[in-house]
Amino acid sequence: ILAQAIGSRLVIACSQTHAPAAMKINIANPTTGMQKVFEIDDDKKLLPFFDKRMATEVSGDSLGDEFKGYVFRIAGGNDKQGFPMKQGILCNHRVRLLFKKGMSCYRERRKGCRKRKSVRGCVVGPDLATLSLVLVRKGAEELPGLTDDQRPRRLGPKRANNIRKLFSLDKKDDVRRFVVRRDAGKKKKAPKIQRLVTPAMLQRKRFFRSQTRKKMVAGKEMKEQYHKRLVEYRQEQKELRAAEVAKKKKEKKKAAEQ
Repeated sequence: ILAQAIGSRLVIACSQTHAPAAMKINIANPTTGMQKVFEIDDDKKLLPFFDKRMATEVSGDSLGDEFKGYVFRIAGGNDKQGFPMKQGILCNHRVRLLFKKGMSCYRERRKGCRKRKSVRGCVVGPDLATLSLVLVRKGAEELPGLTDDQRPRRLGPKRANNIRKLFSLDKKDDVRRFVVRRDAGKKKKAPKIQRLVTPAMLQRKRFFRSQTRKKMVAGKEMKEQYHKRLVEYRQEQKELRAAEVAKKKKEKKKAAEQ
């Protein structure tokens, strides 16, 4: 009886350890601003994604009938221990890299600090817990919570060129009329537009340039005056020296005559 109980426990433990864990797929739709997480239990549905690199576009037909016609781009993911995928590491396992400022998956805490961290390669494999996808092309059917609704951005772009790009504006159009405003109680707030070229800014620029030009002209005049005064000073010193030499010669001549 004891042996049977131990054997049954071992069988249950083995079945629990070898049971395939469901992979979560986080799909983002940039056009609607929505995202949704799907759990996929069957590894066969995920086979088209395996051995594909980040930024690769994959058809979603294998995920189910509702995904027919959809095309997704692999954006990243995390393995079961939470280590993120990093673009450019061409493997499907974990590696330790020395990170510095400006690299993805790393935030500098102190200036000039570098750190060795573990990250996962950019090749998709079955060891991932979460796979991030971005919707590239929509299929025939609607996906509830992903394509059937719109979630507008709370904040719009701040930079002038980005606002022009968003609304397809010309350089002559006034960007201030197209800035995205947000509700703030009784009134609406608008962000301060960055890199905005206004008549006041152009006037200020012209003023600074004229000031710089005036300083250059004044410096040139001062330099000419300095050189002129230097020539005069050297001439005066030469005349004084000649007068002293003549005086000494005269005194010497007088002394010799006496």
